[in-house]
Amino acid sequence: MMKPVNRIDGIGANAITGNVVIDFPKAIWNLGMIFLATTLAPLYFNFGAFFLFVLLTYLSLLIGHSAGMHRLMIHSTYECEPWLERLLIYLGVLVGLSGPFGIIRMHDLRDWAQRQENCHSFFSHEKSYFIDIWWQLTSKFIFDAPPRINIEPKYSDDRFYVFLEKTWRWHQLVLAVILFVLGGLPFLIWGIFVRVAVSVVGHWTITYFCHNPGPGRWRVKNAAVQASNLPGLGLITYGECWHNNHHAFPESARIGLEKGQSDPAWRFIQILNTFGLARKIGVPRSDDSREDLYDIDQMN
Repeated sequence: MMKPVNRIDGIGANAITGNVVIDFPKAIWNLGMIFLATTLAPLYFNFGAFFLFVLLTYLSLLIGHSAGMHRLMIHSTYECEPWLERLLIYLGVLVGLSGPFGIIRMHDLRDWAQRQENCHSFFSHEKSYFIDIWWQLTSKFIFDAPPRINIEPKYSDDRFYVFLEKTWRWHQLVLAVILFVLGGLPFLIWGIFVRVAVSVVGHWTITYFCHNPGPGRWRVKNAAVQASNLPGLGLITYGECWHNNHHAFPESARIGLEKGQSDPAWRFIQILNTFGLARKIGVPRSDDSREDLYDIDQMN
């Protein structure tokens, strides 16, 4: 079993006190994409552009975000050659959420806060959906006493990842040129504006519902936020909807652990393994190493 990654030093930190403030670059980027998508997409619709949107959205989230950024970069649930890791993370950058370091900070700070005994509602997602989605699309949380985050040198000292972090928004322009050459304005609008808008809103929507009360076998002891599984959404969320499983076993490359829990990103990792491109694949830790968990099924 691979050792879980811990980048957070929470000594002296407080997950409750602080303020939600407008993050203007984030707000302009996300709201701008949403505005351009909603105003231009109906004017430039065709079935080819729509098919392109569906394909690029799903594959970039499945391969780039879930298999690449989440399970590989953030949680190190498997290993692969540096060239393939760079390719997967680059595809994750094209999703349009953030650069690689931004994604790590976004994820790890939220995960740390949720595993404290209490945390601010910015991280717990306990406000209404509309308040929460506004916060996540436009704002950031300024801690009164912040934890320290230490991104490992493998990423922080790598010139490629440093370059991606500095330029992540501009890579949409490179893709936009390619799409315009292939299919004109319909391909550009549906392949960039609509795709990024749907990806970002979809990401935070699934995040919201995965962190509110719902089905799930596992409870993490002393954690402020208990994740939920969202039945029936495995295919369209590339397996990320089985978030109760993921909170319990972040070391596992497979998130859909139970029968019937579809996990397309896990299938992709299996394909990589079949061709010798993925190795040291993480699995859920053994029963005698689960002292941090309650198994609801055994308690009932």
